[in-house]
Amino acid sequence: MAITSHLTADGSTLNIVIDGRFDFSAHQAFRAAYETLPDRPEHYCIDLEGTTYLDSSALGMLLLLRDHAGGDRADIEIVNCTDDVRKVLTISNFDQLFAIRPH
Repeated sequence: MAITSHLTADGSTLNIVIDGRFDFSAHQAFRAAYETLPDRPEHYCIDLEGTTYLDSSALGMLLLLRDHAGGDRADIEIVNCTDDVRKVLTISNFDQLFAIRPH
């Protein structure tokens, strides 16, 4: 599991890339990716292209990010989902809370 993140040049978007398993072992790294920023970006992009697995703790981490980013006002998109990952997100009704884009 590896989590990398970077802000766009203008600081408006935080891109977080998750490779491998997205589970409880990623908790600290995922939170650090967005909580350590001096300013809150307007937009968050979670790239799950390399994510091979996600569980309920990953869903919880996404909800914590949503709360941190402003709850109902949060602008978060989840991109590059594999079919299996998208299925978990859809079954969990996360398509109601996040913009989800497949490959």
